[in-house]
Amino acid sequence: MPQFEHYIGIDYSGAETPTSSLPGLRVYEADRSAPPREIPPPPSPRKHWTRRGIAEWLSERLSGGPPTLVGIDHAFSFPLRYFERHLLPPDWPAFLDDFQRHWPTDGDNTYVCFVRDGHRGQGANRQGDVSWLRLTEQWTATAKSVFRFDVQGQVATSTHAGLPWLRFIRQRCGERVHFWPFDGWEMPVGRSVLAEVYPSLWMNRFPRERRTADQHAAFAAAAWMQRSDGDDSLRQFLNPPLAPEERTLAQIEGWILGVI
Repeated sequence: MPQFEHYIGIDYSGAETPTSSLPGLRVYEADRSAPPREIPPPPSPRKHWTRRGIAEWLSERLSGGPPTLVGIDHAFSFPLRYFERHLLPPDWPAFLDDFQRHWPTDGDNTYVCFVRDGHRGQGANRQGDVSWLRLTEQWTATAKSVFRFDVQGQVATSTHAGLPWLRFIRQRCGERVHFWPFDGWEMPVGRSVLAEVYPSLWMNRFPRERRTADQHAAFAAAAWMQRSDGDDSLRQFLNPPLAPEERTLAQIEGWILGVI
């Protein structure tokens, strides 16, 4: 029996500002039987989604209604060495608060590069090293450090842009949404779940048809989650075979859904 009724895949973008209409922001949704379809932003002069728009839409959508699994394509946390360097407690909600204070990339008219260059926030006081990888990234062949900017395929910009919006959703939704694995590896029955995904793991498993790369990334995430929940393999991915010390580490650093 599937655990979820809906599956939302989001291909993320850290470009421009939180209210910029971005073609790289794509949302696809499937239910238990129908294939994923693209979800357009609410009617407005903007053609594409904005980061603020996605966060507000998800907050409203997940606060009620059927249990939904949402996969977002950016890192949800940083390597343990970041916590150690900056003397931060191994506590994910506290990390989100601290990060947003130093990297206020959810602010109006704020580019990630504004904080990187010292024009906004205090990003210089919360830096990491490009050699640092989370355990889940070490378990993949191609995942890059969350601190490696300005290279092809980097996730640093989208991560630094997206983390404050995870905090926003968490504050809006409270216990109605389970952030995996930070809130625990076991999924509460009837509750929606947010998880980090890496669509490159799955994009070649589904015909691309006429979708752009960004559209196909979001489609593949939604399609994989739908299929995995339907054939009951999702349970093993939500409970990967980690040693006890690895499991404790992953609840600080986060984990990519699908990596086992």
